[in-house]
Amino acid sequence: MAITSIDIDAERLGRLKELAGARSNREAVDIAIRTYLAVRDQPTAVDRIVARTFDDDQIDAGTMVPSEPASA
Repeated sequence: MAITSIDIDAERLGRLKELAGARSNREAVDIAIRTYLAVRDQPTAVDRIVARTFDDDQIDAGTMVPSEPASA
């Protein structure tokens, strides 16, 4: 992993750490990067879901009901 030095607004970083529950600046920045990338990828994922086609046997497939957990 590369080490990079950047200037970050301390107040914004503090707010990010608080909102994200991050314990360190590095963790906060990592969370922010991963979140930004996930948000940017969402339209692509939605497009793939909307474009998906199903065979008739998939549409009429039965529903599975989850079993009850075993009692102790």
